[in-house]
Amino acid sequence: MEGSCRRYHVLLFCNVLIDDGRCRIRIIIRFGVYQIGCDVIVKNIRSRSGGVAGLEFSLINVRRDKRLNLNVEGKVRYIGLSEASPDTISRAHAVHPITAVQIEWSLWTRDIEEEVVPLCRELGIGIVPYSPLGRGFFGGKGVVENVPATSSLKVHPRFQAENMNKNKNIYDRIETLAKKHKATPAQLALAWVLQQGEDVVPIPGTTKIKNLDQNLGALAVKLSERDLREVSEAVPIDDVAGGIHYFGLEHFTWKFANTPQKDSRVST
Repeated sequence: MEGSCRRYHVLLFCNVLIDDGRCRIRIIIRFGVYQIGCDVIVKNIRSRSGGVAGLEFSLINVRRDKRLNLNVEGKVRYIGLSEASPDTISRAHAVHPITAVQIEWSLWTRDIEEEVVPLCRELGIGIVPYSPLGRGFFGGKGVVENVPATSSLKVHPRFQAENMNKNKNIYDRIETLAKKHKATPAQLALAWVLQQGEDVVPIPGTTKIKNLDQNLGALAVKLSERDLREVSEAVPIDDVAGGIHYFGLEHFTWKFANTPQKDSRVST
């Protein structure tokens, strides 16, 4: 209707493999823009692997593809990375401003704090932690409720019986602290991630409304610097039993996610 407010349709792309090359990126964008008819693409390029052309080739062609005319149309607004190494983040940001990096971060998964977090802050890149509840552990999964037989967590190292028996002590400590803050363990764990900085936007996943409501309750949990330290100290990383990643998938993490350097033989 004339003069009415226009509804914008935003298409969020996740896990676009950069080693699929230029043609694959063009096909995905064409489908999103012209067939779905969206107004804005928030693009998240997965960086766990890279082909011969490498990272720079993919980013340059997202940015400069004249046949798509994406810059003129304003379709691609932001570009993000997932599970990216410090080297990959720096190289990508040199080609096109990176808006955010999606990566695992929780009370019991904190290996990004020494390298990735400082680099993102130096470059002004937001951090989007996935699995901020430790894959459901701080929500009670494996502790107060059984892990479903069909769940992939059945083969996760930290949820194996021998490790879970040790990890329950961590849950108990967080549960005790949560009572002090009049919160649930999940709310306290999520509040801890939320309050790591204004540039941190965690994405807890859930399929249940009650868990969504509980997650929203984490916004009301206010932690002082002393509180944050106390919560951190309640989960010494050396006390966590079991590896961070699924068996056999360790080499698909950010520590091994350096994409190939730009091939001088490939034209951009």
